[in-house]
Amino acid sequence: MEKSEFRYAHHPEDVKKYTTEELRREFLINDLFNEDQIKLVYSMYDRLIVGGVMPSTKPLKLEPTDNLKAQNFLDRRELGIINVGGAGTVTVDGEVYELNNKEALYIGKGAKDVIFEKAGDEQPYFYINSAPAHYSYPNKKITKNEAEIVELGEEKYANKRTINKLIVNSVLETCQLQMGMTELHSGSVWNTMPAHTHTRRMEAYFYFDLEEGQTVSHFMGQPHETRHIFMTNRQAVLSPEWSIHSGVGTSHYTFIWGMAGENMDYGDMDGIKTNELK
Repeated sequence: MEKSEFRYAHHPEDVKKYTTEELRREFLINDLFNEDQIKLVYSMYDRLIVGGVMPSTKPLKLEPTDNLKAQNFLDRRELGIINVGGAGTVTVDGEVYELNNKEALYIGKGAKDVIFEKAGDEQPYFYINSAPAHYSYPNKKITKNEAEIVELGEEKYANKRTINKLIVNSVLETCQLQMGMTELHSGSVWNTMPAHTHTRRMEAYFYFDLEEGQTVSHFMGQPHETRHIFMTNRQAVLSPEWSIHSGVGTSHYTFIWGMAGENMDYGDMDGIKTNELK
């Protein structure tokens, strides 16, 4: 079973006027994981697709949505997958890839059959991002040991974190999709702080490993006109290219960032001083 949604892009002047309900409707992605279902959200921000796949009692095949106007989902796209649950498998045109918790898989343009399955007693949760692609690069599984690791932040600012660059151009070749996972250290709650923007690419954030009953406040908007969206475990949010993307939690959490756009240089960003945010 597959469920799809479509989201338009927004002018920052319009977003200034949005109510809480409107902000959540346009940017927050709820109910990503439902038993034996694939959920996909097609965004007009760099045409990124954000999705969740939860195979429980049967395999789930990735099918094209009406928005793609394609015979196969990956006819003109590439795909990134990160498993945030128990062991599972992804079969790509007959080749089986085993994905354990926090392992990633890149699938290049042109793959025909992509099938998700449960592989053990624990439930897998496959978080996916997909972007348009002009060239077919090889499929590749990436473990945390193969990721590029960056340590950022300080304990005294409650933003000490480990960045695992999984599907990035320093680890493997992609057309434009970039994905990674940031793990907050014990006692740290702020992510991507100091904040920044990058007009050459958008982002999507997916928050998980958040304790039941706790929340993350995700910050968005222009640096001088910020807004916030309160989020719970396994929810995602779209972040426009003109927006900051940062958050603070009431407890420890992990998040996955996914990017699409014309620039793949991780350091290509416009920093904003913390005391200049409004």
